[in-house]
Amino acid sequence: MCTAVAFEGKHRYFGRNLDLEGGFGESVVITPRNLKINFRREGAMERHFAMIGMAIVQGGMPLYFDAINEHGLGMAGLNFPKSAVYNADMVGVYNVAPFEIIPFVLGKCKTLGEARSLLERTNLVNISFSEQLPLTPLHWMVSDGRESLVVEPTAEGLKLYENKAGVMTNEPPFPMQLNRLADYMSLTPNEPKAAFGAATATNYSRGMGSIGLPGDFASAGRFVRAAFVREFLLTGDKAEEDVNGFFHILKSVAVPRGCMCLRAGVYEETIYSCCCDLDEGIYFYTTYENPAIHAVKLHAMDLEATMPATYPLQTLLEVKLDN
Repeated sequence: MCTAVAFEGKHRYFGRNLDLEGGFGESVVITPRNLKINFRREGAMERHFAMIGMAIVQGGMPLYFDAINEHGLGMAGLNFPKSAVYNADMVGVYNVAPFEIIPFVLGKCKTLGEARSLLERTNLVNISFSEQLPLTPLHWMVSDGRESLVVEPTAEGLKLYENKAGVMTNEPPFPMQLNRLADYMSLTPNEPKAAFGAATATNYSRGMGSIGLPGDFASAGRFVRAAFVREFLLTGDKAEEDVNGFFHILKSVAVPRGCMCLRAGVYEETIYSCCCDLDEGIYFYTTYENPAIHAVKLHAMDLEATMPATYPLQTLLEVKLDN
């Protein structure tokens, strides 16, 4: 389970929580412009836009969970276990494996419009990376921080949806998630007023305008909660304030260890959270063990290089006492 968010404040931002029962040894990985990327069906991409994101590197190939490119376009893959359908090869379209789709889109597209055009001509092919890394059923959110697109491979084909809510979670499919927001139109950050005619009702607490906001960890509940917090989060005067605020959106839907039991002794948790500054090309992240915000800058690397750069996650938390 996961949550993705796009947000515009002082800068444009895109990021996500990765919620799983365990990590894969992931790191922040920069793919420079001249790293040769070999696609299973579409041949080699010798040169492309540089990108940065969370990935594991297998055989020199970064397998991204999420990433942004040098032009401020971001993309993240989230679990879609009930509805995802991948196909056999098709004629007249790009045939791309699901594990290739993030570098395929971010390597070629500067804008969300270009990404939509490319995806409209793309077929997601049922090819695993290897026997050890079989396909994961996914859907994706693509965003420039101002506008977003949801990409869902279904039995009816590859569906593309405009995402004005700026958030995405998992099942059910996006149109059902979006329609469910209508059930929460009365929620407000303001103090509510009584609506019982002659009956007398007074507020006994602050925050009563949000009574009814889902507090569960299910994907539908997280969708509504993230949309509410994103909508009413106040932007700051500095980019640093917005980055901090973005992580507060993600914290509102984070999964603490022990609260989601998958089976005996196995629990899902928020492995990491990330916030990408799309204007500056900075990848901010926190991990479950270390809530301190760390950052890796895309443009600090030689983007004309031919090999990826890997930055291990900072998971050790240092507590400093004031006395």
